[in-house]
Amino acid sequence: MATPYLIWAFVFIIIPIILIVYYSLSVETDNGLVFSWNNYARAFEPTYLRVMWRSILLALICTIICVLAGYPAAYIMASEEYSSKGFLLFLFLAPMWMNFLLRTYSWIAILENNGVINTVLKAIGLPALKLLYVDRAVVLGMVYNFLPFMILPVYTVLKKMDRQLIEAAQDLGASNRLVFINLILPLSMPGVISGVTMVFMPAVTTFIISSLLGGGQYMLIGNLIERQFLKVNDWHFGSAVSVILIALVIVSTAIFSMADKGGEGGALF
Repeated sequence: MATPYLIWAFVFIIIPIILIVYYSLSVETDNGLVFSWNNYARAFEPTYLRVMWRSILLALICTIICVLAGYPAAYIMASEEYSSKGFLLFLFLAPMWMNFLLRTYSWIAILENNGVINTVLKAIGLPALKLLYVDRAVVLGMVYNFLPFMILPVYTVLKKMDRQLIEAAQDLGASNRLVFINLILPLSMPGVISGVTMVFMPAVTTFIISSLLGGGQYMLIGNLIERQFLKVNDWHFGSAVSVILIALVIVSTAIFSMADKGGEGGALF
């Protein structure tokens, strides 16, 4: 029964990756394609290293913000005492029903010079702010689009947590702070690790958000790949950068998996 899925994976995953690797290790000459490492050497030039570093930095900032904002939200929704958890969950999921591009475009109307925020600031006598086409606009777009991917895994883990463990700890005299630090937080780490993975990966590879909210002034690794394939028509260099990005994703996934080694937050102790 797994045969159809294996065929699908081979056609749409394995073959494209082989083609990308093939293009990345070749250059066009008068005699046709020849083997060369020049594409990878070019990818590690200072100019492109800065693009990769900026992509990783903004993705890390987005991931940290999502953890700091998403964990409390998930904790509140999973709490037995909070009665409006369904409505709060709806507020986080509602934007996901809209097209990704439309959601990102909406922030242009909010952040632009004559947008909602600056219109309000001018109305109350305050100077307008430059909110669009800067790093913080790109990070804001990332957080807005990827925050639900942090909240849902953490919420799922917290919701399934055995409440009898918490009651037992409280019966033994543990304060709420100790219960959270020594019990709830370690047991919820699988959800946090899963959320970090689901946020960091799309954040480091995004190109739509940086193109729209960064105005093309803040090139990330996703924009670099898009430009090589669609504008410059240099598939060989674009493939080399794509392979490097795939390696970055694999290494990041391995690191996150090692952080959760042992399951249920066991890596913390």
